[in-house]
Amino acid sequence: MDLLHPQLRAFTAVLEEGSFEAAGRRLHITSSAVSQRIKALEDRLGQVLVLRQPPCRPTPAGELLLRRVRPMQALEAEALADFLPEKNETNRPIAIAVNSDSLDTWFLQALAQLSQAHGYLFDVRVDDQDHTLELIRNGSVLAAVTAEPTPLQGCEVQALGIMRYQAIASTAFVSRHFSQGAQADSLAQAPMIVFNRKDELQWRFIRQITDVTLAPPIHYLPTSTGFVKAAALGLGWCLAPDSMVCDALAARELALVAPGLWLDVPLYWQHAAIRSDTLRNIGAALQNAASSSLGPVQD
Repeated sequence: MDLLHPQLRAFTAVLEEGSFEAAGRRLHITSSAVSQRIKALEDRLGQVLVLRQPPCRPTPAGELLLRRVRPMQALEAEALADFLPEKNETNRPIAIAVNSDSLDTWFLQALAQLSQAHGYLFDVRVDDQDHTLELIRNGSVLAAVTAEPTPLQGCEVQALGIMRYQAIASTAFVSRHFSQGAQADSLAQAPMIVFNRKDELQWRFIRQITDVTLAPPIHYLPTSTGFVKAAALGLGWCLAPDSMVCDALAARELALVAPGLWLDVPLYWQHAAIRSDTLRNIGAALQNAASSSLGPVQD
């Protein structure tokens, strides 16, 4: 049973599944029926909502509608659970976004607790903490872990804590490249490991040390746990969360590039401002998990 209009159900299914065919399989109707429902919705609103190309993506008008529909889906699921608790069909994945480092450290603990306690399913999207907010803005997710403390219109924010990053490399790499310390000259020559082209952490750390514009050799390596292994193997230097490197530092498998310097990144939980038991439960679980791994956010 659905409380939302079938046209809205088809619209969200196409964007979540990426095609009319996949949406039809999920909704147990033909792809032609999916297309007819979306066309009828577009006619009603006088706007093209879906770019019909693989994968299907929302137009700007579609993003606006999707952002409005996401909270409605959460409230619909809660209403159906109240009246039809025996219906498993009401348990649909909750779309949320998180940065890779959080996902690989403290975040999964909260998801596991929520799944066991409430039976929630999750559709987790991964992006840099400076960019996850865009996934709320375009309607891709209902909520996100973000570095942005200022709420979007129609959203609320909870502080989670500070993730501390250390600049690390293998002991041999540090001896070879930073024997005189982390300075402009050494940072310009030493290979640097960066997650992807959105990753600004290493550059922010460099700006703490020097105002000189540098162009060091760069490895792009899109794996959080692989960062630590790559650094230990001498591929380059990088920033990694305390919790990922403390054991390797203690065992001297890794060394600090600049002892006494680090980068603190405050993290926040930003979500649609609706009276939702689901969002309240998720927020509480995330704050509990974050409290054992992250430092307190300073006012």
